[in-house]
Amino acid sequence: MPLLRWMKGLVIGKAKDPQDRRVFHNLTLIAFFAWVGLGADGLSSSCYGPEEAFLALGEHRHLSIFIALASAFTVFIISASYSQIIQLFPHGGGGYVVASKLLSPKLGMISGCALLVDYILTITISIAAGSDAIFSFLPPEWLSFKLPFAILGVLLLTTLNLRGVKESVIPLVPVFLTFLFSHLFIILYAIFVHFSDFQLVATTTAHELTQTHQEIGLMGIFLLLMRAYSMGAGTYTGIEAVSNGISILREPKVETGKRTMYYMAFSLSITVVGLILAYLLFQVEHIPGKTLNAVLFEAITKDWGRGGQIFTLVALFSEAALLFVAAQAGFIDGPRVLGNMAIDRWFPVRFASLSDRLVSQNGIIMMGTTALVAMAMTHGSVKLLVVLYSINVFVTFCLSQAGMVRHWWRARSPGWVKKIIINGSGLMLCTFILVSVVILKFFDGGWVTLIITGSLVALAFRIKRHYQETLGDLKRLDELVRVADNSIVEQNTEQKCEFDPLSKTAIILVNGYNGLGLHTVMNVIRLFGKEFRNFVFIEVGVIDAGNFKGYEEVENLRNQINSHVKRYVDFMNRQGYHAEGLSFVGLEVIDEFEKRSAEILEKYPNAVFFGGQLVFSHETFTNRWLHNYTVFALQRMFYQRGIPFVVLPIRV
Repeated sequence: MPLLRWMKGLVIGKAKDPQDRRVFHNLTLIAFFAWVGLGADGLSSSCYGPEEAFLALGEHRHLSIFIALASAFTVFIISASYSQIIQLFPHGGGGYVVASKLLSPKLGMISGCALLVDYILTITISIAAGSDAIFSFLPPEWLSFKLPFAILGVLLLTTLNLRGVKESVIPLVPVFLTFLFSHLFIILYAIFVHFSDFQLVATTTAHELTQTHQEIGLMGIFLLLMRAYSMGAGTYTGIEAVSNGISILREPKVETGKRTMYYMAFSLSITVVGLILAYLLFQVEHIPGKTLNAVLFEAITKDWGRGGQIFTLVALFSEAALLFVAAQAGFIDGPRVLGNMAIDRWFPVRFASLSDRLVSQNGIIMMGTTALVAMAMTHGSVKLLVVLYSINVFVTFCLSQAGMVRHWWRARSPGWVKKIIINGSGLMLCTFILVSVVILKFFDGGWVTLIITGSLVALAFRIKRHYQETLGDLKRLDELVRVADNSIVEQNTEQKCEFDPLSKTAIILVNGYNGLGLHTVMNVIRLFGKEFRNFVFIEVGVIDAGNFKGYEEVENLRNQINSHVKRYVDFMNRQGYHAEGLSFVGLEVIDEFEKRSAEILEKYPNAVFFGGQLVFSHETFTNRWLHNYTVFALQRMFYQRGIPFVVLPIRV
């Protein structure tokens, strides 16, 4: 065990104290780092989104100017829409939260499922596209190593994210800046070299527009442009990442979030417009095995000699590395969405727990594992992945914008007309893109993402139904709470007795003041009679994704569990027993007892531990998967130390 802990500390890092006031400040990101960690997802889409749109025009490439302008407009509209979401949901307003609060919990769940698939594909497509960029300047015979390289990239980023958010972002800053400056230089250079040709470009565009109108008519031009615009939908993916990651931003979170959105919108729109214009000016053609950006860089630097080769190598490497950075959005926001849905019981509650590095370890591992499966099944094909990716992200976009439109229409708060126009425009654009991509790419893989997302939605409904059925069973147990409260009210004098260290002490583990805990107490008395005169109630408040939002939330959790324990103590004192309460706050119940067991036994040497365990009428895989069996793990731990621990079955 010491060796395993040493290896864990070496790979993942030392544990962090969630009760340290400074930890929340240290874990949060300023706008610049958030731009790197969350905005890189949006900026990296310029590596494949503009390419798809440009190539979709076929021979009518001068029409790409209209696509570039439409893309920039869409980026600003969606960014402005999500800035309003950040303002309305200062604690985090991703697609799941917005749709759940403003539309309905079920629509929120659908949005959340689409987001989860989207973030899995964010990881997959970013690393696959990064691998494409790297292998664009490597010898063709090396292409067979591209898929293993991409799989290794997923494993590396999974491990890096298990260490923590900030640790995974800071080392990537140089890569981000290298991409930014190298691509900005290429764009400015392309414009400068062809500055005198702009009049010719405008004339040629007008001529091609006239010729195309004669060939296919006005409706044909419209459909051609709309098809290319829709095919470039990957350009807008990642814009929602900031609103999902508000909780990791530095205070004031709203201002930091808006500033991050501002950085991302400008950098993405300038890069997209600049690259499409550069494609047109240099008349780049698709070459198998190379990205369009690689073809562009080589065309620009071909006369620069050795320096040009080095620049192209650096630029393409930074592009590949940025795509790897973009996968961070999936690892940062995916587990967060999964944790929020687990708290609402759409998914197993274990996905809401945090590791000692204060990250959603189960969620990160799940995201990494499913990304590996997606990578292997698609063989890292960016063309297929971008289709799957675009559909899901626009499902979330549409539901979020619809929720905001509904909110402004109902609230009619000051400035609501301007706000509803922004969100309404975002809704129309996103709906058009979603419908177009589904129709155009349904038989090219679009049906796959619909089946996957639909299956995940069905699974979430099944999990929620199970938890609701269990909650209904537990409510029957909670009838004992009413009886206990009435007994406290009726007995207006305490019969508290002093603690007798020679008498046996029943230490009862509880999780809230509820029927399960009270039934456990009653079973101890029923089975052992007057054997125990001292009762000690212990509750561990678990810090999870739902309450790890600041030191104040941790304090609220501490006060809550203190009140639970006090109610047990008051109840037993009224029954004539000596009762005390202990409460702790931590990340794992087992770890807290492992740390505290020595001091507990020192204070209560003649003690027996008790824990209640729900027993279902039929033991199924679903029961074992959706419910934790912490009490059995505690029993094993105490048994290894020679400490008696009794598990009392509570049938539901």
